Amino acid sequence: MRFGKTLGDSVYEPWKDKYIDYSKLKSLLREDEIADTNDGKWTDDEEGRFVEELVNVQLEKVNSFQVDTYKELRERTAKCESRLEDSVVSQSEEKDSPREAKLGMDEKDSTLQEVEQELDAISKDINELEKYSRINYTGFLKAAKKHDRRRGTNYRVRPLLQVRLAALPFNSEDYSPLLYRLSAMYSYIRSNLNGGTERSQSVSELKNGGGRYTSHKFFIHPDNLLEAKTYILRRLPVLVYNPNTSNVVEGSQQDPTITSLYFDNSKFSLYTRKVEKAGGASSLRLRWFGQLAEKPELLFEKKTLGDSDDSEEIRLAIKEKYVKPFVRGEYKMQKSVQKLRERQGDTSEEVIEFEKTVNEIQRFIKENNLQSVLRANYTRTAFQIPGDDRVRISIDTNLVVIREDSLDIDRPCRDPEDWHRVDIDSVGMEFPFTGIRKGEISRFPYAVLEVKVRNDAKKKGTEWVEDLMSSHLVKEAPRFSKFIHGVASLFEDHINTFPFWLSFLETDIRTDPEVAFQEEQDKKAKRAADEHAIGSFMGGKSASSFKPATASPSGRVAAFSTKNVPADRFDQKSKARTAKLDDEDVDGEHNSDYDGVRTDRERIDINTGLRSLFPSFSTSKYARRHRESTVKLPPGVQEPEMWIKDAGPVRVEPKVWLANQRLIWIPILKEFN
Repeated sequence: MRFGKTLGDSVYEPWKDKYIDYSKLKSLLREDEIADTNDGKWTDDEEGRFVEELVNVQLEKVNSFQVDTYKELRERTAKCESRLEDSVVSQSEEKDSPREAKLGMDEKDSTLQEVEQELDAISKDINELEKYSRINYTGFLKAAKKHDRRRGTNYRVRPLLQVRLAALPFNSEDYSPLLYRLSAMYSYIRSNLNGGTERSQSVSELKNGGGRYTSHKFFIHPDNLLEAKTYILRRLPVLVYNPNTSNVVEGSQQDPTITSLYFDNSKFSLYTRKVEKAGGASSLRLRWFGQLAEKPELLFEKKTLGDSDDSEEIRLAIKEKYVKPFVRGEYKMQKSVQKLRERQGDTSEEVIEFEKTVNEIQRFIKENNLQSVLRANYTRTAFQIPGDDRVRISIDTNLVVIREDSLDIDRPCRDPEDWHRVDIDSVGMEFPFTGIRKGEISRFPYAVLEVKVRNDAKKKGTEWVEDLMSSHLVKEAPRFSKFIHGVASLFEDHINTFPFWLSFLETDIRTDPEVAFQEEQDKKAKRAADEHAIGSFMGGKSASSFKPATASPSGRVAAFSTKNVPADRFDQKSKARTAKLDDEDVDGEHNSDYDGVRTDRERIDINTGLRSLFPSFSTSKYARRHRESTVKLPPGVQEPEMWIKDAGPVRVEPKVWLANQRLIWIPILKEFN
């Protein structure tokens, strides 16, 4: 379907004048004319008019409408919260007679019904606004692509447009905080309207949902990758993948390479439903570790999204030789079923569940006419404490997406009679896959970080995770999907909707630490205000515990708390850190490392950290008093204003560096001799 038709079908009638004028942009490109080979036919004036209309007129119109509408929705939500809060106050007041009490209850029910109707309207507008943002975002990329194909001989618009899109909020607005507030009000109304018995949910329950884990995804620039890895491995060990049956893992064991084959049809209906976050949207992939020639275990994985962010997943292990007949519906895993019956019995739950999984995946393939269309290959580094699954972290590097389809009959990427690309797997092709033709491969420029935190995990001991996620080392990428990114990158002509993170790929995602610190402070202040509004009528704490930090610590990542870095506790004299902190740490959490009484130099209770590192380091009251006493400096000697490590890069003369290297290497070489 052409995008113009898709845009027309997606228009929300009350906002019909606020959408991108795609027809006007096409007319400015003179799309109906045959493309001229003579560059002089497309003049600078025409180029200027098109760019002016695209960037300064249409983009500003869409962005302004999105910003104003979202602001209006927040105001309407705040009014609903105020009305519910007033109903709570009026209910708590004593009534002089049963009749007055009855009237009060009737008035409260009427208020709750009116608020519920307004919440329904707000929910609808939020849904329409999200669709509005997505279809317009796609329209801008489509218009830029048309320009670059037909008129882009001297000028390319898309890189400029994507940089501009990345700086605007309309394509990256996070509606989750507003949805949490709506959910809280719905919960309160259901628990109070007409004598309802439903228990009101807490803010944490609303945010965590019903899933066991809460997942967060981020991009990491290559320049920050090593620093991010070292920061994580100081708290979590690397989870080593061992494909061997031996219990002994070699120290040189490399991170595993993972290959995922994603399935879809020629209309990319699975992709479209997943991008639009449609309820019940499903995806199917076939995944394995290492090279296919090594005969690894293959796993079919079907994931179905629920109404919230939780998902349901079923898995099926299969051998390579059975994949082709299984996809065609010719093989129903009879051998595996028979073996399972011999071990468990014909009527065991495992046999029934296994047959159900087989039938469900084959039915899904047949009903949607699925074929393998995309391959994603990446190297995964996993971090987790063995036996402790409170925090699970993975970093995917060398991410590559490759076309695996046979949509083009004349030039298929994959043999239509096979289920995978033999030209890749037969020779064991590896990153960077230089043998793949241009246009069939896209190399992702960043690493992908995924943090999974168990919902029932206590916050104490995991504060460093929040510090990492709010630092300058990462760029938030909600709902990032390798499948969605691969299709959007390699099948542009087959789809009419794009994910929002594409605009980040043309920009530098690195952020100054001070800027990242301030942005996180603003987010926390906004989040605290939302929680205060929810708590005011939910019966929880109405006062927020968030207190903004007065300054960002200089010379280090502002968002990284010092409580998990024992070595940093030594530099309390640094003038760069003399910004006076309250009894709250920079992230608003109470710092358990501080003792009950502090001096102006912020005395630290070092019993928990330094004693384990330095047993001879005395922590007695006398020793601490002695260390805190003022030392009289000799004449002419001044106390330094900052530590050398905070004064900038250390400059070392070449001869000094070479002399130090000589002292280091001479003992080593003697050992070998």
